[in-house]
Amino acid sequence: MALFLIIASLFFLWIISLCKIFLLPRAPFTKHFTLNGRALRKRNVLLVIAHPDDESMFFTPTINFLTARGHNVQILCLSNGDADGKGNVRKQELFQACASLKVPMQQVKVVNHPDLQDGFGKVWNHSLLAKMIEEEIISHCIDMIITFDNYGVSGHCNHRDVHYGVCKLLHDTSRRDIEVWELVSNNILRKYSGPIDIWLSMFWTMLPSSVTMQCLVNEHSRRSLIAMAQHKSQWVWFRKLFVILSSYTYMNTLRKIK
Repeated sequence: MALFLIIASLFFLWIISLCKIFLLPRAPFTKHFTLNGRALRKRNVLLVIAHPDDESMFFTPTINFLTARGHNVQILCLSNGDADGKGNVRKQELFQACASLKVPMQQVKVVNHPDLQDGFGKVWNHSLLAKMIEEEIISHCIDMIITFDNYGVSGHCNHRDVHYGVCKLLHDTSRRDIEVWELVSNNILRKYSGPIDIWLSMFWTMLPSSVTMQCLVNEHSRRSLIAMAQHKSQWVWFRKLFVILSSYTYMNTLRKIK
């Protein structure tokens, strides 16, 4: 009986959380990005990821938020995900997934560099990453970068190296004309709490802090499933389960890197 009550309570909380997510984007108090207290102007945004499918598994709330408001989103994928010899297939899958997220193919770049190969234990050179990211900044007049934090959501070494590559760029160039935001990694309970995590995410971003944070709710959660389904070579049962249960499907908490 106690187990039934627990399951019923979690199910009820899941439904209430989904309703909150669906209603929040239309609420007048929804919190958006700001720049010095002003509403966000149209930006040239560079999303820097490590592998094809990172954009669908982790960043869809952010992508949907930006494209819905007319911002120009460029995606730089720093490997073609060739760990299993499917690099060319995964590259095409990335283009298809991005198209479903309203990011056209010409705004997606996939790198296939011998020193930036997909895989655990593959150490990526931070200086090389910084150079490639800077080239994209110059080519597309980028004024905002979004990427992983220093844990990289899953702890994957390639995710973490992407973060450190961005940080090295900031350190070496001392650029102050670009805003940089990192996707906050959640602990395992929050990571797999699905829409329920919205309550903690909203509370966390409202707390007084010296760090600027934003909670972006996925206004089109179904697109996460559609986008990830384009990665047919990766669309196995445990990734299907991940997309349903992951809090990253429903919201992103971004933290500004100073």
